[in-house]
Amino acid sequence: MKKNGYGISRKTLLSAAGAALRKLDPRVEIKNPVMFIVWVGTVLCTVFALVGWIGGKGVSPFVAQVLAWLWFTLVFANFAEGIAEAQGKARADSLRSMRDAVIAHLLDGNGKVKDLRSSELRAGDLVACEAGDLIPGDGEVVEGVASVDESAITGESAPVIRESGGDRSGVTGGTRVISDRIVVRISSDPGSGFVDKMIAMVENATRQKTPGEIALTILLASLAMIFLMSVVCLHPFSRYIAAESKSRDTLDLLSLTALLVCLIPTTIGGLLSAIGISGVSRLMRKNVMALSGRAIEAAGDIDILLLDKTGTITYGNRMATELIPASGVSEAELAEAALAASLADETPEGRSIAALAASAALARGATRDSLTEGGAFVPFSAATRMSGVDFPGPDGLPDPRRSIRKGALSAVREIVEGQGGRVPHEAAAACERIARSGGTPLAVSVGSRVLGVIHLKDVVKEGIRERFAGLHAMGIRTVMITGDNRLTAAAIAAEAGVSDFIAEAKPESKLEAIRKEQREGHLVGMIGDGTNDAPALAQADVGVAMASGTQTAREAGNMIDFDNDPAKVIDVVEVGKQLLITRGSLTTFSIANDVAKYFAILPAVFAGFYSSDAAAKGASPLGALNIMSLATPESAILSAVVFNALIIIALVPLALRGVKFNPKGGATRTLRRNLLVYGLGGLVAPFVGIKLIDMLFRVLGLA
Repeated sequence: MKKNGYGISRKTLLSAAGAALRKLDPRVEIKNPVMFIVWVGTVLCTVFALVGWIGGKGVSPFVAQVLAWLWFTLVFANFAEGIAEAQGKARADSLRSMRDAVIAHLLDGNGKVKDLRSSELRAGDLVACEAGDLIPGDGEVVEGVASVDESAITGESAPVIRESGGDRSGVTGGTRVISDRIVVRISSDPGSGFVDKMIAMVENATRQKTPGEIALTILLASLAMIFLMSVVCLHPFSRYIAAESKSRDTLDLLSLTALLVCLIPTTIGGLLSAIGISGVSRLMRKNVMALSGRAIEAAGDIDILLLDKTGTITYGNRMATELIPASGVSEAELAEAALAASLADETPEGRSIAALAASAALARGATRDSLTEGGAFVPFSAATRMSGVDFPGPDGLPDPRRSIRKGALSAVREIVEGQGGRVPHEAAAACERIARSGGTPLAVSVGSRVLGVIHLKDVVKEGIRERFAGLHAMGIRTVMITGDNRLTAAAIAAEAGVSDFIAEAKPESKLEAIRKEQREGHLVGMIGDGTNDAPALAQADVGVAMASGTQTAREAGNMIDFDNDPAKVIDVVEVGKQLLITRGSLTTFSIANDVAKYFAILPAVFAGFYSSDAAAKGASPLGALNIMSLATPESAILSAVVFNALIIIALVPLALRGVKFNPKGGATRTLRRNLLVYGLGGLVAPFVGIKLIDMLFRVLGLA
């Protein structure tokens, strides 16, 4: 399906057009007070025109055109919301295909397997999933480890590991197991899973108005009611003036309705709902599900962001970053020994050492097999804190003089000194320097010789410092939370560029930190994936939980990140701020827009007052207010109504895409730019637009 630059296909446009006509139902229109007032006025004008036509009075071209454009105003306002909903439905259709019932392998109390449809599963059921199976529902892995294809949700083709007993135990219904076997405890009943909630949100079925949206709706409704009462009072006033001045002009219902439509803030009234729906859709496109619209709005207002170090700021596993040879030892010799000692180390640290050492060790023509030929692997153990390779001596027994070890400095020192060797001063100094910088040093030895040191560190994610700089420009303070000691925490905080850090933190420390900031009047965002993060996620104003995290964490948060990227919270904040800025910008434009329309339509409807000669309207006292020199009062009314309708449809792409958010310069620059572009622009655009429409009507002979 061909789409334009805004991602809107022909199918979306047709769907939105049909929805716009269906939304003319008064039961739908009454939910939007501003547009409901327009609907009531338009219906009344239409009824009176039909009654006159049936009575033989006929309908003038001017009346017919104004009525047509009043109906267009209603349809265009509904069309904006219809496009936003149609885009959501397209996303929902792709998600709905994941929700199709699949066969689940239910485990009973005796461990026997019973096949049934996924729609029959209930929360608490245990199901077995093997390679090739679709996971039948949302849940948590309670047994086993497997690779899972989550591309249907995340769009990422690389499989992810899901395992029991950790913070990566959460699975989502509709994803596929591609290796091994896992047992999943189902966490939700049919119809209440994550995918079901996503479908409901994007289809606008459960979208509740946010506090800011409600407040703005009340403000717009209040303005509309004030202008409604003012316009209603004009009719008896005009009759009185006409009687006293012997004028033949009074304000009829059509002119009053046109005046009212141009006075009340119809532009933002028609676009407000579309702005909110498109905000949800933009967040969905980033694979984040907001459990409420309020969470998105709050994301735009948070000024404190608490982030776990592990997995959010850093990758979470210590990785080998440097090989430091001892005096008289080449880097290649150290790399060969480190590689040999790490081949039997299945820990993430061991694999990272092997990856780092391989490039230097294998460059001299050695192979992994040749480095350990004839030797016996010594796997890493927490008791010895070492791994390595033992090679046999002439008697066939392990020869300590040829044994390779890699591990903690204290453990390696004991081995070396037991054979009469010692740890070189430069190696000990390197270990101390690494420890002070927040890293972990590992020593490598062969027999009684220490060959050098390996530097392990929890690596900060690429680009995270720049992302934090963007947050700081928005006025958001970032706080890193970690269980590491203050020395390590300070080193990582400095490298990542966070505003502050909390070291040696416990689960209750996170909760207390959030409460402390909230007591001081701050709005706080938090991200986490473990059971120990649940209290903090529940307390935070914006709690983003990882979809792969524990069930407790997912239930505590008010947003779910299906990409399982902790840094995604930065995108969440940007979407929230863009939503607020878009709403504010278009509200500014709408109100400024109305001011200009007053100067077009007010002189026109009052031009005949205090004048008994219809030909002298332009010379009447109020006719002098026609500063735009519009052709006739009828042309002025029609031009203003046409512009009012067209400006709504012209702003639909901006409401859907959102006003571009740039954190540089902070709130002051954003406010200044919006006042200049949308405030001043809202004042100027109607003068230009209405004048051009009036000139067109004059050329076409419609004025």
